[in-house]
Amino acid sequence: MTLGLRDIRACFEGAIPSAIATVAADGTPNVAYLSQVHYVDEAHVALTFQFFNSTRRNILENPRAVVQVVDPVSAAHYRLQMEYLRTETEGPLFEKMKAKLAGIASHTGMSKVFRLRGSDVYRVLDVFSVGGACAAPAPPRQQLLPGLRACLAGLVGCPDLGRLFDLTLLGLQRHCEIAHAMLLMHDCERDCLYTVASHGYAASGIGSEIRMGEGIIGVAARERTPIRIGYAAQEYLYSRAMRERFQHSRDGAALETEIPFPGLRDSGSQLAVPLVHVDRLRGVLFVESPQEMRFTYEDEDALMVLAAQLTLTMELLSQGADQSEDARRVAPVAPRLQGRPLTLKHFAVDHSVFIDNDYLIKGVAGAILRKLVRDYLDNGRSEFTNRELRLDPELGLPDFSENLEARLILLQRRLAERCHSLGLEKTGRGRFRLRVERPLRLEDVPRR
Repeated sequence: MTLGLRDIRACFEGAIPSAIATVAADGTPNVAYLSQVHYVDEAHVALTFQFFNSTRRNILENPRAVVQVVDPVSAAHYRLQMEYLRTETEGPLFEKMKAKLAGIASHTGMSKVFRLRGSDVYRVLDVFSVGGACAAPAPPRQQLLPGLRACLAGLVGCPDLGRLFDLTLLGLQRHCEIAHAMLLMHDCERDCLYTVASHGYAASGIGSEIRMGEGIIGVAARERTPIRIGYAAQEYLYSRAMRERFQHSRDGAALETEIPFPGLRDSGSQLAVPLVHVDRLRGVLFVESPQEMRFTYEDEDALMVLAAQLTLTMELLSQGADQSEDARRVAPVAPRLQGRPLTLKHFAVDHSVFIDNDYLIKGVAGAILRKLVRDYLDNGRSEFTNRELRLDPELGLPDFSENLEARLILLQRRLAERCHSLGLEKTGRGRFRLRVERPLRLEDVPRR
């Protein structure tokens, strides 16, 4: 039987070290162990370039090599005849291998030794089976294809983005045995990602932010490529310091302006998949597990398919909400304002909003809340539309370059978590209401 790289993808998970044989220009052979053999496509693999050693010198003199890999389940051995093509020192492939190497290095206690200098790309000329003792097969995991099909079916007919986000993460748990997951959207103005939905965590972390290039999520977003690691790596985890960052106001009072990230403190496996529509980054779907080596190539492929459909559905829903308004109106019910006033403090420098000195939100969502409250106080308005927000010159939202609907979901969920007396309620397609149950005061803090 003719073997292809796709048939032996399990050999490239890094569970069992691989070996490479090269020959110097004078005919001297050399055999060395490899940190990682990475599957690129059906015709290519990439090897880690970490040291300028005999293997590296031989390849530059003679670009042919033989690599032996082992299936971690069956213990079958395979040999790859390969030809060196090039070395990549940046970009998606490099970042994928860098993240995976960091996990392997951390797992083996070699973090200070393993450092990726480049990704050496090889063309695979042939694949040979060389036997090997066959171990008892591992217990079968749940089939991914039926689970993926059920997840995709759950996206059909979603009425709005909020429901879409929740059903996606719930589907991963029900149908794919993925208990910890979150969705983050891209803020192109501030070049970061913010959490809009999560599942399986003690705290939701709605509104928590990740900088581009920070951790596995930020790298996947920056490079627009899936990143998967099977062992915890410190540089790809979100440190305790990040969870406890504070920003101090000018009067010396400590004001928390960072929402704690909801990720597992002891994550064993992580997979981040970018959400891209045409050429525009929309966000990242992130899953993790306390179990090491939990996510395989098959999981990565399945989540890439799910992410593609999710992104398309998001685009259709957000455009529909921004461009059209439901003709039906839900009659507002005048609330009876009770209790002491709520004080909203808005800082113009970053549009951060505090409610009674407790941090709520910042950025575009903060600017939107400030506008809604100002209109309510000045004009008695409580009914609003997506369209008017889109066209409001004070907010300055560019046409369709920002996901307004996702911002409103973020704001709605933060208010639901932090302030029960103030909220947003959807009243129709492209329409919503500001719900106010206590008197409001708005304090604007200008830029200094």
